[in-house]
Amino acid sequence: MQYPDALAYLYSLRRFGAKLGLENTFTLARLFGNPQNRLRFIHVAGTNGKGSTCAMLESIYRAAGLRVGLFTSPHLVSFRERIQVNRQLIQENEVAVLVDDLKFRINDLKSHPTFFEVVTIMALRYFAAKQCDLVIWETGLGGRLDSTNIVTPIASVITNVQLDHQQWLGNTIPAIAREKAGIIKDRVPCFTASEDDSALQTIAQVAARHNAAFWTVSRAEAAELRKYEIPLVGEHQLQNAALAVAVVRLLGNQISVPEQAIGDGLKKTDWPGRFQIVKRGDQTIVLDGAHNPAGAEMLANALEQYFAGQEITLVLGAMQDKDFQSICATLAPLGKRIVVTRVGSERAAAPVALLDCCQKANAKAQVQAVDTLADALNSTQHDKIVVVTGSLHFIGEAMELLRLSDAPSERELNEYMPAPKK
Repeated sequence: MQYPDALAYLYSLRRFGAKLGLENTFTLARLFGNPQNRLRFIHVAGTNGKGSTCAMLESIYRAAGLRVGLFTSPHLVSFRERIQVNRQLIQENEVAVLVDDLKFRINDLKSHPTFFEVVTIMALRYFAAKQCDLVIWETGLGGRLDSTNIVTPIASVITNVQLDHQQWLGNTIPAIAREKAGIIKDRVPCFTASEDDSALQTIAQVAARHNAAFWTVSRAEAAELRKYEIPLVGEHQLQNAALAVAVVRLLGNQISVPEQAIGDGLKKTDWPGRFQIVKRGDQTIVLDGAHNPAGAEMLANALEQYFAGQEITLVLGAMQDKDFQSICATLAPLGKRIVVTRVGSERAAAPVALLDCCQKANAKAQVQAVDTLADALNSTQHDKIVVVTGSLHFIGEAMELLRLSDAPSERELNEYMPAPKK
């Protein structure tokens, strides 16, 4: 099997949709000798900041000399971003071999595995084969019934709990917190930077049932990290950094990490698409995948901090199944000019709907709709500060158009969402 054939097979799995549940993943793992049992994990869940926190953890442990696996989703451009060892993307031929092996074993399952179930097992097999010392393991959706939850980690991390994916995780913060807290295991320490009282109460209750030590990270602890150089921009990234550092320090009896490695790891953290600043001539472009109301608020705070008093052009594309009305309401007031367009996805919100929301939120702004992101970038090339946001899928598209990635576009493989709970 060649790499294009492997991608075609993975793409074909979309016909099986996606679902929450562990049976298929456990069965597949057993068929391949339970590779998860040969690995150590830090399991990371949360509404926002999962990827950034994972990137910081990975960078710190790599700076300490460990061989570190990193599993994240979605990818921005290349599917291979999802599975990395020491920040080296899995090779095309290795993807092909793993898919080929899995393809001939799925008949042993009662129901056909989904895309994410297959990719989860691919990652486990790959990390075990590469003999990783540690795997930073990000959930896909929720936690309790997410395919990643077949592992028993050395730490469970919940970045925060906000409203997102309500149709699958529940309509309240406590309900969503219970799903996120589903990654907590017996006597495995749990860490969170959540500030919501109801979320904290829910997580603490689940941790208590599992006799798991429960640690919280405060804003004061985050402020102490200003002594470090952290390339990821925004106050919320200080919170993510504080969470990562708390995990590293509290796990010191299992994995010793010198203080120097913490500083070096934070300094070298790279996580594209999160307040990523790009120069196009004299123009500053900010790429940020804010895709829910909480993410939009974090972006708004960062823009007000770093571009206070300056004229901002907002380029916005969002998904229909997200709360794009709230995203527009938060971000539109910051733009003197707003260009809305369609994300290159079948789940895209209609530009006319985005236009209406932005006009209502900022009657003084010049608001226009264009057909594509390419059109939007062309129309804003003379604006001084341009912020592209609303979806990680949108950011991946922008990275391609701005030639920030030379990888072939494989963004369509992100088009997998579970059916809502019945």
